[in-house]
Amino acid sequence: MKKAMTLILSAALVFTGCSSGGGASTAPAGDKKPEAAAGTSKDPVKLRIAWWGGQARHDYTLKVIELYQQKNPNVKIEAEYAAFDDYWKKLAPQAAANDLPDIIQMDMSYLAQYGGRGQLEDLKPYTTKGTLDVKDVAPNVVSSGEYDGKLYQLSLGTNALGATADTELLKKVGAEVPAKNWTWDDMGKIGEKLKANGKLISDYMRYDVFFPYYLRTVGQKMYAADGTQLGYTDDKAFVDYYKRYQGWYDKGYFLSLDKLGQKKFIPEDDEMVMGNAFASIAWSNQYVAMSAAAKRPLDLLPIPGPDGNKGLFLKPSMGFSVSKNSKQKEEAVKFINFFVNDIDANKIIKGERGVPISSKVKEALKPSLTPAEAKVFDYVAWAEQNSSPMDPPNPVGSVEVEKLLKDLSEQILYKKISVEDAAAKFRKDANAILAKNKK
Repeated sequence: MKKAMTLILSAALVFTGCSSGGGASTAPAGDKKPEAAAGTSKDPVKLRIAWWGGQARHDYTLKVIELYQQKNPNVKIEAEYAAFDDYWKKLAPQAAANDLPDIIQMDMSYLAQYGGRGQLEDLKPYTTKGTLDVKDVAPNVVSSGEYDGKLYQLSLGTNALGATADTELLKKVGAEVPAKNWTWDDMGKIGEKLKANGKLISDYMRYDVFFPYYLRTVGQKMYAADGTQLGYTDDKAFVDYYKRYQGWYDKGYFLSLDKLGQKKFIPEDDEMVMGNAFASIAWSNQYVAMSAAAKRPLDLLPIPGPDGNKGLFLKPSMGFSVSKNSKQKEEAVKFINFFVNDIDANKIIKGERGVPISSKVKEALKPSLTPAEAKVFDYVAWAEQNSSPMDPPNPVGSVEVEKLLKDLSEQILYKKISVEDAAAKFRKDANAILAKNKK
């Protein structure tokens, strides 16, 4: 049984807007040599770039690299890519050996770890002098890559939490399609109707995504601003959230942990895609893959409230960072600028890493979007107007805290610990982990 939960909760990519599944590889991109772009240095440059993702991401990123090399024939870029877990396992020893790639795909969960240890370049000076052009990017999107006053990553796309939903299924079971301002109580009523007809709300709701979201809706934070303790002192929010979730789980509104442990966490075996559940609750950029797999019309709804606008935020799906040990920092920044701002490059990317952060790029892509892609762009635009600033990057030690929360979530659902005792234990043990950050 425990194995089931471990498998479930390690499937981080499904709920981080990232896709896994590609094997580790190193590949130089194409070698075509048209004339260099105006103002480009002719000195030979070699760059290494690393990212995680599935095969589709690998393929189109290599095409973008090839396009960059066509426009900058003096630049040769070596690509290093892997699935999510393998990626970080490879990056850690490279960091220890001071041999990180020049350009690193970065996740918010790791920003404090790498940035806080002085392993990433501050990108702010490059934005000031225009090497990294952010004039068409919202200031809060730029600042989302900051840690301790320095800009350690630039977001490659924006996501928002959402429910890819089969609203036709709701109509069939006699439930009302929720409005954008629906509540947890509304979800409970929908769950009751669905269960009576042999259907689920969803596979599950990920512990380290939706508890922090709930905290935001009630005016609390997961972590204190200085990262030395949790951001709340009253266990009421923990108890309220987990009692509701435990109650829904006991009623069969979500897939049992045993069955969930057998999932491959691909769109094709999602319960909503297979017609057995109302929604797949994840990040907005998952909508396109889910729609394609379901082969039927789906909607994209916000997460319940009340005060969902306080809980909802725009999240960088991932970013690009430049390693401090790079000998080609300026050239590395130029590539990031190309990836974010070049319209031809983004016609290849098409928002797979999240909705483009440049307003100019977004407008240029709109005519070529499929209906599913357009729906994601529209949803993120709506979320931009109906959300609150995201929390600062998770502090050092947050990975341990999330593991603790995972273990306690498992024990709660298995009835091995009461919600109240779990709340107290989580606060005590999490604060002990985070206290190590005190200077």
